[in-house]
Amino acid sequence: MIEYQVLNKQQAQSELEALTDVLQGCVSDGASVGFIDADDRQIMRNFWLDTLSGLDQNERLLIVARQQQRIVATVMVVWNLMPNGRHRAEISKLLVHPAARRQGIARQLMYLAEERVKQSGRTLMVLDTRSGDIASLLYLSLGWEIAGAIPYYAQSTEGVMDATTVMYKRLA
Repeated sequence: MIEYQVLNKQQAQSELEALTDVLQGCVSDGASVGFIDADDRQIMRNFWLDTLSGLDQNERLLIVARQQQRIVATVMVVWNLMPNGRHRAEISKLLVHPAARRQGIARQLMYLAEERVKQSGRTLMVLDTRSGDIASLLYLSLGWEIAGAIPYYAQSTEGVMDATTVMYKRLA
């Protein structure tokens, strides 16, 4: 059984190692999520520590999926706080540990994130994903549209410069 939960800063800090495990597993599997060395766990821990400060300041929202009480997946909603962008939110760090894939977890996390964005009154969601990744198919199946691609955007875990696809979804 998969359970979903929004974590506040304190809860997330107590789950720092589990969050890092998910991120490390995804990077080890070749995910393009900002990190290129799956063995550099301290950089990943620091990422989570830096990110968590925004959870209690209404800058971001962290939703996790648990399987047998262990965190196996995440998604973040980053609230745009600039006056001209308060109508939009960015989806970030949709991560499903390789051992927990193919169970509909990513899809459910995206549904939950979208629901929170709608509840906030925002009308636009944006994200970027490595061009050609399977995640693109998920996003397209959820009604996301492609805005364009940026070549040579990020270095992969193999050292290749990959393009990123920028996507958006307008909310009714």
